[in-house]
Parts: sequence; C-alpha cells; structure tokens
Amino acid sequence: MRSLTLHLKILITLLVVLGISVTAYQIFVLGIPVTEDATDDLWNIDAKVEFVANPKDPVKIQMFVPPLSRDFVSLNESFISNNYGVSVNRIDGNRKVTWSARRAKGNQTLYYRLVLTKRYSGEKIKIKGPTFRDSIAVEGPEKIAAEALLAPIRQHSADVETFISEAIKRTNNLNDDNVKLLLAGDPSTPHKAKIVELLLSIAHVPVEKVHTIRLVADQPQTPELWLRSFNGSDWLYFNPETGEQGLPADRLLWWTGDENLITVDGGKKAMVTFSLNNSEMNAIRLAKLTDENTDANFLEYSLYGLPLQTQQTFMIMVMIPIGVLVILILRNLIGLQTLGTFTPVLIALAFRETQLGFGIVLFTIITALGLSLRSYLEHLKLQMLPRLSVVLTFVVVLIAAISLFSHKLGLERGLSVALFPMVILTMTIERLSITWEERGANHALKVAIGTLFAASLAHIIMSVPELIYFVFTFPAILLILVGFMLAMGRYRGYRLTELVRFKAFLKADS
Repeated sequence: MRSLTLHLKILITLLVVLGISVTAYQIFVLGIPVTEDATDDLWNIDAKVEFVANPKDPVKIQMFVPPLSRDFVSLNESFISNNYGVSVNRIDGNRKVTWSARRAKGNQTLYYRLVLTKRYSGEKIKIKGPTFRDSIAVEGPEKIAAEALLAPIRQHSADVETFISEAIKRTNNLNDDNVKLLLAGDPSTPHKAKIVELLLSIAHVPVEKVHTIRLVADQPQTPELWLRSFNGSDWLYFNPETGEQGLPADRLLWWTGDENLITVDGGKKAMVTFSLNNSEMNAIRLAKLTDENTDANFLEYSLYGLPLQTQQTFMIMVMIPIGVLVILILRNLIGLQTLGTFTPVLIALAFRETQLGFGIVLFTIITALGLSLRSYLEHLKLQMLPRLSVVLTFVVVLIAAISLFSHKLGLERGLSVALFPMVILTMTIERLSITWEERGANHALKVAIGTLFAASLAHIIMSVPELIYFVFTFPAILLILVGFMLAMGRYRGYRLTELVRFKAFLKADS
C-alpha cells in the first residue's frame, strides 16, 4: 500500500511538472500570449526615393534594405516602381535592392515598403564577426596624438567593451588637444566614428559602422549611426556620441559599413525620405502570419495548426475535462448528488446551443413528460429493452413537437432542442425512474435538481471565453488537471454536505 501511494505521488508530480513546464515554455520562450485580447505592434515602413533622371543615360539605383536578421521578422516586403526592373542581392551581410531602367526622364519616385513585427522573430541568428584587425596606417602628428589618447584608454579599461566605451568618450572630449588635432575641425558624428575606428585599429580591436532607423511613428527619420564590435561570442553596440553600450530595442538595423544608403547612376539629386506608422494586431493572428511568411514554427505543433473546422471541434472537446473537473469537485468535495459524472457534462454541452435558461426549461419539460411515460409503461410490465426503445422514440417525437411549435410561435431558440442528446435524456429518464422506485420521490427530485445544477455550473465555466482560449492554446494544462484528478481519487475525507448532516451528532454529544 505504501509503494502504491509513493507511485501515485510520483505520477502526480510528473504530470504537474510536465504540464507547468510545457505551458511555461509556450508563454515565456515562444511568447504566446496568455489572453486572446493580447495585441502586438505591427510596423509599416515606407522609404520614398526621389531623384532626377538623366534623359539619355540608363538609370540604376541601388539602396540598402534591412537584413532582418536580428530582432524583427518581415511579414510583407514590396518594391513599388513604374517601368523599373527590381532585384535584391545580399552583399557582406547586407541586402541591397537595385532598380534599373533603360530610359527615364525628369523627376522619378520609387517606394520601398516593409511590414514587420518584433514578436515571434524566432531564434536570433548569431552572425559571427572578426576579433582582430590590422592597424590603419597613420603618420606624423596624428600618430603621436592617437598614441597619446590610447595610453589613458588602456589604463582605464579592462576588456573590449570598456576599451571601446572609453575610446568613444575620449574622442568626444573636444577640449583635448589630441582630439582637436585628429578631428581637424570636423566634429560630426561620422568623423568621430572614423577617429574611434582609427584608435581601435591601433589596438587591433575590430569595429564597424551600423546604420539604424528608430521605430517611432509619425516622425521624420534619418539613419542613425552606431558602432559595433564582436567580442568572440556576441556583437556589442555603442553610441558613437556617448559611448553607451547596447542598441535600444526600438532600433532597426538597416545596413552596415561605410557606404552611402543610396547610389544613383544616370541620375542626380537623390533623396530618401522615411515614414513610419504603427498599428496593432491580435497576437495569435500575428503568430499565424509569422508561421506563414517565415520558417518559424511557433504554432506548428499546437492545435492552431489544425484545419479551422477541426479547431472549432477541439475548442469544445478540450473543455470537457474542465466540466468533468467541476462535477468531480461537486460530488467528491461538496457531496452533491447527480446522475453519474458524464451525464451532467453532456447536458452542459447541449446548453451551448439552447442557452442556459431555455435549456433548463426544455430539460425539465422533456424529463417530466418522459418520467410520466416511464411510470405508465411500468404498469404494462415491459422488459427493459422494449421500455427504453419506447421512451427513446417518445423523446424524439417530443423534441420534434417542441421544435415545430417553437417555429410556429416564432421562438427560433426552440429549434435548438434537437441538439439535446436524445440517448442521454432517455437514460436520464430511466435512471431517475429507477431512483424514484428504489429511494422515493424526494431523493429522485434531489438527484434531478443536483444534476441540473451541476450541468448549469459546468456550462457556465465551460463557456468562459478566456478559459476556452487558455486551455485550447495551452493544452498541457490538462496534464495538471489529470494530476489533480488522481489526487482526488485518494480523497477519503468528509464532504461538505456530510458535515452539515453530522452536525446534529455534535450537538447531541455536547
């Protein structure tokens, strides 16, 4: 007996831990929302390219577009142009779109549009980078100034991260004579970044320029320059103005390197204007779109991967254990008497179509009339099988009659009575009749009311939209319910109703 108890405890623990682990993985790792109303940001980015084409020359426009390999995933990407050929190529970790035309004249406008989301971006692709670089050649006063700056940088740094941060801070100290010499009167951010790159190259620390767009709606955008370096395992991003480490979450990496955003052959006065707007989308729908447009598999092994009609069926099926749990608690802990465990649950499922109030009325009418017929058939001394056959046929006729009269009276809700489980009603009538004969009318009425109450409560709980979504989305939660049911299977304590019944004994003893 002791070994059996230990076995049961281990089984319950395994089920609960497994259910919690799978659910936690879906929530915290895959990022699946806990509520159906959860939404995620959807960004629409438009890059408007304007230039003046030379009338006699072929036109070729090249522009960097996001590589989308960090924290974002593309749901839609389009290149909008008139009479231009379009191609996209990958070059040194960047993506570049090329528009080309044999002839163009006057002002030209091209569009690049990107729809992306930050959520469900899957595992971040780890792109390795260099950990060593050769020194940039520098001579004369510039070499002396660079070495003079490097001495305190080495003294005040402990690793690559602090070395780069210190180099940026020193370069932004415009009061330093060495910095003034190296900047040569040009304190712009790109030139500062160039000096930082020079200092780091002397120390053989590789660094590269990255250009980002800030995800802020309805504000003019220009690419923002950052620096990054590979420390052997991760890329470290630095603000070239402050030395702050870490790329903000609202930055979209557009391209890397020293090249300009756009180059135009056969044209002039090229200009790129960025516009962004933000919208929200249901998180689960967004996850589905992500699965469709990428290689992500967030929902591939979930019930959302089933056909839509099958999903609707399973939304009902996964709630049946919830209803069973309600009946189990009502019977084993509270002591409510019902006609078995599954009969109230099946009646609760029928209430989904008839609605609760109308369903209770229909159940009461059909059961009362069925009991009357069953009482009459008892006087005919029929065997059980013919008796059940007659009662079942009577229930079918009664349901058809109620549906017909409801339709004539304009009560369309009454048509849903046809969805009542006829066999369950028949067996309910039979079992209530037997209970009536064996235990009396009062007990039969108590059981009938208990069954109706349990079915009503199960229906209410099984119809909670938030609960339906949660169980359907995280079906591993059912393993936790099974563990609870197993624990309830060894419960031998008093039920609440028994405490009320035995209260008189306590008074008698006192």
